[in-house]
Parts: sequence; C-alpha cells; structure tokens
Amino acid sequence: MDLSHRAAMRGTIEHRAMPFDGMQLRAADDGATLRFTGYASVTEQSYEMEDWLGAYTEVVRRGAFAKTLAEGADVPFKINHGGITLARTKSGTMRLAEDAHGLHVEADLDPRNPSVQSLQSAMQRGDLDEMSFAFRVVRQEWSPDYTQRDITEVNLNRGDVSAVNYGANPHTSGASLRMRDVAEAMRELRAGTTLTPESMETLGRVLQLISAADGAVDVAQPLLAEVLGVPNPDTVLDEAADDDQGAAPEAKSDELALYQLRQRLLHL
Repeated sequence: MDLSHRAAMRGTIEHRAMPFDGMQLRAADDGATLRFTGYASVTEQSYEMEDWLGAYTEVVRRGAFAKTLAEGADVPFKINHGGITLARTKSGTMRLAEDAHGLHVEADLDPRNPSVQSLQSAMQRGDLDEMSFAFRVVRQEWSPDYTQRDITEVNLNRGDVSAVNYGANPHTSGASLRMRDVAEAMRELRAGTTLTPESMETLGRVLQLISAADGAVDVAQPLLAEVLGVPNPDTVLDEAADDDQGAAPEAKSDELALYQLRQRLLHL
C-alpha cells in the first residue's frame, strides 16, 4: 500500500479536539464579562490519527502557530464550530498566544448572550468538557515510512477555536458534514456569489473527503480485481483507448468490467 498519498494532506480545513486543558470560565475583573481561558492545542505531544490508509501518529510541533498569530489571524470563538461568534481576535475580545505548552486562548464572553449562558451551564455541569480548533496545514514533515506526521506550521485565519461537546477522538475530527450545509454552499457556488467562510470550510471538507475516497479507490480497485479474478476497470479502459476503438466501445468495456466486479462483490 502506497502511504505516500498522505503527503497531499495539506491546505484544507482540519479539526483536532482534545479534553479541556486548564479551562476556566469565570467572571472577569470588570464584572461585566465572563472570561474563558485554556488551551485549544497542546504542542509536542503525540496522538493517534487514522485515515483511509490506516493509523498514524501526529504531533503539532512547537512554533507551529507563531507565524499565523504574528500575521494577525482572524479567529472566532464558537461552540461546536458553528453558530454565532462569541468572541473574536479581530475585535479584540479574544487573544491567542503560543507558549511552551501550546495554543493558549483567552476570550471575553458576554454573559447576556444566551449561547454564553448555555456554555456556562454545560461547563458547570460537566456536560461539555472538550475543545477543538479548525486550521489549515501550511508545512508538515512525514517520517520516511509515512507513519508519523509532524505539523510544523498552521494557518488559523478564518478557522476557529471552539468549545465542543463531543469529539475528543481526533480520528473522526472534521469527518461529519451536514447535507444542508453542503447544499447551501453549492447554491452559493452556482449563483456566483462570494462564498461565506462557512461555505468555504464546508467545500474544503467535501474536497478532502473526495480526495481521500479517490485515493482509496486507486489502492483498492486493482487489489479487489486481482483477488476476485476480474479485469481492473481502469486497465480495461486504458486498453480500449490504446486500440482506438472510439468512445462507445471504451464505455461498453468499462461498464462490463465494473458490472463483473460488482457481481462478484455481491456474491461474496
């Protein structure tokens, strides 16, 4: 199995979640805000990930956030990566900094906001105890056998930091998509309007899933064809093209090979 496909994992929105690390939500000194503090990411600590090629180890290296923070990344504070923004670096109501432990968050929340009230209640009850951040990978290093990924630089601009109620397992981070979000993003795309940051994120995640699925097909299709004793549809199509027999015979041969493969799978 060619694990080098993992080198293409860069540029789309990714999510990582972790249990609360040093998180607090308390009244600020001014008495008019609630201050959320804690770490959205911990650096130099490995964790297990999994993709369509199997398991691998990932580490966010110290310094990965330095450049994006220095460039003034516009980052909102949200709940479950959605809903109304509760604080934001652009407005000065949230401050992000990288220290020796990781990405530190300090957000000033408005206690009059119903979403903030819900967050406070859920945290006090212990119903919400994890945090996640959305980012794009700018630079990364893979081990020679592609079993360890070191993330050395990320872009937080138009990502987010979020308190989340479920998802500490990074294997499934960013894997779920709501069809209504995809449909809305596609409507914006067809209309030619400027895509919202939410739609950009949704389409990026769709692209990531399509890319992973395409890579999985490239790996699995010839193996399945060999095991089942049927022609690989891609090979049939290539041979038909070499024979220059026109589009119709190519399509017919490819369709027959796919049919044979499906029939064998259905009768396993």
